[in-house]
Amino acid sequence: MPHLSSSDLLAAYGWDEAFADAFSPYEAEGLSPARIVRVDRGGCEAVTAAGTVRAGLATDSGPDPTRLPCTGDWAALEPGELPVIRALLPRRTAFLRSASSKRSDGQVLAANVDHAVVAVPLAHELRLARLERMLSLAWASGAQPVVVLTKADLVEDPVVLGHLLADTEAAAPGVPVLAVSSSTGQGVEALRAVVAGGTTVLLGPSGAGKSTLTNTLLGEAAQQVNAIRDSDGKGRHTTTTRDLLPLPGGGVLIDTPGLRGVALWDAEEGLGQVFAEIEALAAGCRFDDCAHESEPGCAVRDAVESGELPYRRLDSYRKLLRENRRIAMRTDARLRAEQRKHWKQREAEAAEGRERKGR
Repeated sequence: MPHLSSSDLLAAYGWDEAFADAFSPYEAEGLSPARIVRVDRGGCEAVTAAGTVRAGLATDSGPDPTRLPCTGDWAALEPGELPVIRALLPRRTAFLRSASSKRSDGQVLAANVDHAVVAVPLAHELRLARLERMLSLAWASGAQPVVVLTKADLVEDPVVLGHLLADTEAAAPGVPVLAVSSSTGQGVEALRAVVAGGTTVLLGPSGAGKSTLTNTLLGEAAQQVNAIRDSDGKGRHTTTTRDLLPLPGGGVLIDTPGLRGVALWDAEEGLGQVFAEIEALAAGCRFDDCAHESEPGCAVRDAVESGELPYRRLDSYRKLLRENRRIAMRTDARLRAEQRKHWKQREAEAAEGRERKGR
């Protein structure tokens, strides 16, 4: 990025009037605005009007781990020899997943994102169920999803590529789908136009070509690239942290490590958008709470039997909906327990403080 004045530097990273209004209470306390570009080992790197600094983390997330600082957050920074993040500004969007399918903790992968680019490699068979899962989380985040079929040069037959595009579009209603090759340049300019301006997060499994794509968009080798294994076509983990990087055409890009598993987190609204045709068909079911299993008068099952709706789509929808509801129930119970524990601890600390004052 060329040299920018202090006022332009924050704007290049997405600072605008709305964030400035949200920051105004902290300005009176002598704090400075900053955007977190990386979080690691209990600290972070953040961009301020004066440049990039290393900062400590002092925000209190309470019982909710999704309130921990993450890449893309705008924060109130206390200046000093070691600057400290004192508070986070309200997030416009947040890409969340469950930290584990066996746990009820949420994890924020990126905050204040405008576009969520899901990279799907054409080096092996399309995994449409995984794509539907990722898109559900992307829609739920509040960002606009975009699907990029990477390594398109590996599909030499244009007819086959056309079928792969059509299958992907059917699994991603309302989402732009681009076939891209960093090697040949196919689709790169179209993707540049999508990510120019705003904040984009790049998501996908190892071996999807995310680091190569990041370097192509940046116009430089900012991220290390490793070859995929010939034995199984899987990539080695290249990116190990979530980094926010400025793009030469404007906007910023968050590159993320390869995601082995992506468990849902509060994604029911996103599921409704990914499976919009099923939601529309469900309006014609006899019962409002139809589970599309064995109920009479089920318009969704009728559509499957007539061939209008592929059974694979209905099966994927059922599985993801069950998973999301199961995690939601576990989360509600855990949060209630942790909230009680948190407030009991606060009450004990307050009582101890009153006792000390009375001595």
